[in-house]
Amino acid sequence: MFRSTSRYGSRFALAGILAATLVVSGCTLPKFGRSDRNDGTGQPAGSGPTWRPCPEIAKELTGRTAPGMTYECATIAVPRDWSTANTAGATASPGAPDTFDIALLRARSNGQRDRIGSLVVNPGGPGSSGIDTAVYLSFGEAFGGLPDEVTRRFDIVGFDPRGVDRSSPIKCISDADLDASFGSDPDPESQAAFDELVALNKRIGTGCGDKYGDQLRLYSTEQAARDMDAIRTAVGDEKLTYLGYSYGTLLGATYAQLFPRNVRALVLDGAVDPQQDFVSGSEGQARGFERAFDNFDTWCGQTPDRCPIAPGARAAVTTAIDKARVSPVRGSDGREATSGWVFYSVISSLYNEANWPRLAKAIDDLAGGDPKGVFNLADQYADRDPDGHYSNMFDANLAVNCADEDAKPNLKQIRDLQDRWRTKYPLFGPSLAVGLLSCAEWPGQRDPYPTGPATGSPPILVVGTTGDPATPYEQTPKLANMLDVGVVLTWEGEGHTAYPQTRCITEAVDAYLIDLTVPRDGLRCPAR
Repeated sequence: MFRSTSRYGSRFALAGILAATLVVSGCTLPKFGRSDRNDGTGQPAGSGPTWRPCPEIAKELTGRTAPGMTYECATIAVPRDWSTANTAGATASPGAPDTFDIALLRARSNGQRDRIGSLVVNPGGPGSSGIDTAVYLSFGEAFGGLPDEVTRRFDIVGFDPRGVDRSSPIKCISDADLDASFGSDPDPESQAAFDELVALNKRIGTGCGDKYGDQLRLYSTEQAARDMDAIRTAVGDEKLTYLGYSYGTLLGATYAQLFPRNVRALVLDGAVDPQQDFVSGSEGQARGFERAFDNFDTWCGQTPDRCPIAPGARAAVTTAIDKARVSPVRGSDGREATSGWVFYSVISSLYNEANWPRLAKAIDDLAGGDPKGVFNLADQYADRDPDGHYSNMFDANLAVNCADEDAKPNLKQIRDLQDRWRTKYPLFGPSLAVGLLSCAEWPGQRDPYPTGPATGSPPILVVGTTGDPATPYEQTPKLANMLDVGVVLTWEGEGHTAYPQTRCITEAVDAYLIDLTVPRDGLRCPAR
């Protein structure tokens, strides 16, 4: 299970695509009543949803609220199916039939001045919480969040997309099946082991199909992009200002194609190429993770005082996975660090260069009989709590990815890819190949997103990181070129996504968000 994830997730961890991942008729938006009062947002009170204070969300996530920030929450209702919706003249209320509830959080600085509007954020996944992300971003640049000048000029608005967390969540995969999936061999070579993984994916697909039936196609990216225009209306903005990470770039690109004249500024960081097919998207991730792991291996060799498995980090990791296949180390709670859990500890660490020392120590500790570090890294990736319970991140992830994907390989093709990619991408290729099983065994109709230019949109900033494992840099110019109005900004760094990692990136993005100053196309920022 791979996901293209964001910098922001639960407990400040990385969150969010399964290895499966990687124009309908226009409809009127839900209507809201109006009044002449003003709520301080620049729009009449009553023209949007009812906002209520919700500091408890920030306290639950981080233990406190950000200094000088207030938090408000609201819920809007959107049609389950935008292609058949008829909301003209009607008021959409949360909990109404044929609607999904979309949860919103608005973080606002008490020192706000010269307000521009709302900055709507999405962290990727798909399946990650935008509400959680808005909270993390609200803590400001001193804590790795948004620059203070951005929070002074914008409300930071996070939303959980349909099916995710607080927004009519989809839940159909058991904790036991998720444990089995993450713990399974990342490269099941024998036919019996491969067939066992096929059966697991069939069981997951059947369970979700039995529970949700024809509704599964309604979790598609295009449906969620139409929800975003309802959010734009709900917060009172004439045009959308948006920051999307990872899968959030696909969501933003889809929005720009559907509503190009409703765009003020879009920052798409960690670009996904919408025109790549199912197989090439997975192969791109295999290539990206191999490249990132090579960079980790090089770092180990250059800093042996920080990397206890140096020299030869690749050999140490490969040995750890091989040993876990035949003799997994058992933790103090009885849980076994199988080859799958060791493998996902590696995946987790490659999203952020800061986790490289943790990975090195975890592999070294595992060799000494202690799997705690491996489990910590893998559970961070899987969003698994200490009691063995999962969020609905991967339920939503599968539902979105499989609704989006029209074509799918058959079992023989997947088996052939597993063999070929084992040679080309020895550590990550086989797992990316067998990960294609998840959508191959998924029921329900598909609803592919559009893949064309955003004709009529202003310039859109597309940001890529040269060392990105999950959304490899090669996808950045492809997304920009597809949109036709894309402007490429490159960070020559490591890890997944770039903003606001360095001064060069931050200044370019801030100028675009605040003043609509578009950086020079092709601008490159050094790693540090």
